[in-house]
Amino acid sequence: MRARFEKFGWIGIGALLGVLLSLNIPAIADKDNNKTQLPLDDLRAFAEVFGKIKSDYVEPVEDKKLISEAINGMLSGLDPHSAYLDADAFKELQAGTQGEFGGLGIEVGMEDGFVKVVSPIEDTPAYKAGIKPNDLIIKLDETPVKGMTLNDAVKRMRGKPDTQIVLTILRKGESKPLVIPLTRAVVKVQSVKAKMPEPGYAYVRITQFQEHTGEDLAKAIKSLHDQSGGPFKGFVLDLRNNPGGLLNAAVGVSAAFLPKNDLVVYTEGRTADAKMRLTATPENYAKGGAREDYLKGEAADMKSVPMVVLVNGGSASASEIVSGALQDHKRAIILGTQTFGKGSVQTILPMNNGTAIKLTTARYFTPNGRSIQAKGIVPDIVVEDASDSGFNIREADLTRHLANPKDADTTPADAIKPAAPEKDDSKDKSDKDSKADHQAPIEPGSKNDFQFTQAMNLLKGLQILQKKQ
Repeated sequence: MRARFEKFGWIGIGALLGVLLSLNIPAIADKDNNKTQLPLDDLRAFAEVFGKIKSDYVEPVEDKKLISEAINGMLSGLDPHSAYLDADAFKELQAGTQGEFGGLGIEVGMEDGFVKVVSPIEDTPAYKAGIKPNDLIIKLDETPVKGMTLNDAVKRMRGKPDTQIVLTILRKGESKPLVIPLTRAVVKVQSVKAKMPEPGYAYVRITQFQEHTGEDLAKAIKSLHDQSGGPFKGFVLDLRNNPGGLLNAAVGVSAAFLPKNDLVVYTEGRTADAKMRLTATPENYAKGGAREDYLKGEAADMKSVPMVVLVNGGSASASEIVSGALQDHKRAIILGTQTFGKGSVQTILPMNNGTAIKLTTARYFTPNGRSIQAKGIVPDIVVEDASDSGFNIREADLTRHLANPKDADTTPADAIKPAAPEKDDSKDKSDKDSKADHQAPIEPGSKNDFQFTQAMNLLKGLQILQKKQ
């Protein structure tokens, strides 16, 4: 029996060493202190567990599955955003940055063993069905989510177009779980939407930061200028429920409104590659540098037009980079509610076997040195939205979230906090339960959008003040 265990033990050690080599990372106990010895006691423990599973588990388990789960456990135990991506998940991630993929259209995370909705993506099955930020998905069809990895849950939600899945959801304020059937579709995300709500006033909504978001924004601004026939009186940039995306796209969006060479964001991490200072220059946002600068020839008024940025608890990562940069440079007024607080950088590291790891490698900082991590961006003017679910889970609520290196209260003492819109409680509660759950959300940028109308009122007030000066 002992010989049998030792055989499994050496298999386990060899397997772990193979994993370390395949990840292209040094198997060292303490990189900072340049120690090169392997943590042999920990490796022996790993080998012992590996051997016990192989010999005593109730059913045979393939080595590949054990190693895969060990890698997944290493990464998921670090923070909420580091993860192991198998070959299928890696392909789906690559497809998502292109703006087209199959599924329901939900940006999700994991909290307390359940899948948490960060944000539904506009014009997708989930958005149309009334899925809301901070909903907790507890069942997929008849299968409980508790015990699944996030990757497993995402795989179950993905599937062939026109097939159905039933989500069971917990939502704060509801006395019982909501059961919502959804039909999968090919999700084509239009990241930039633009219109002229009133003559002279431009409205642009960015739903996600994708590969071509900066270029699409530049085209949208040009089109709106053509409609306006001259400089804008005011500009609303809507980043609500935008879960983020590509860093270079966030820099490009910021550069559309900031003077050239202004600092947009900087990062700090342990390696040289993790330390960056990204400015509003083509080298940081345009492929091929200045040769493909999509902001070249942009109308001059874009650097000075009165501007409001809309944010809420579903605005995360790249959205927070943009709003933080515009706030620090006093280029725009940030209006809405406190953002999600995802201020960490995830680097996708492809492996030799077609898989990848998503590893947190740095933290984001705004131009003035504020860390976004677990704090988010506090609006200059706080305006609550009557349609908010009230279940405001943010980065700071997630298990194992990274700490903010400048951990102190960052809420401005002079933040303006007008009253929230009044909610109509006159209807019978049973009527609310039966109808409100699946109502389509309010169209962003419409007259029923309270935060948007407040932004427009603010811009018009600024116009009046400018004329009096």
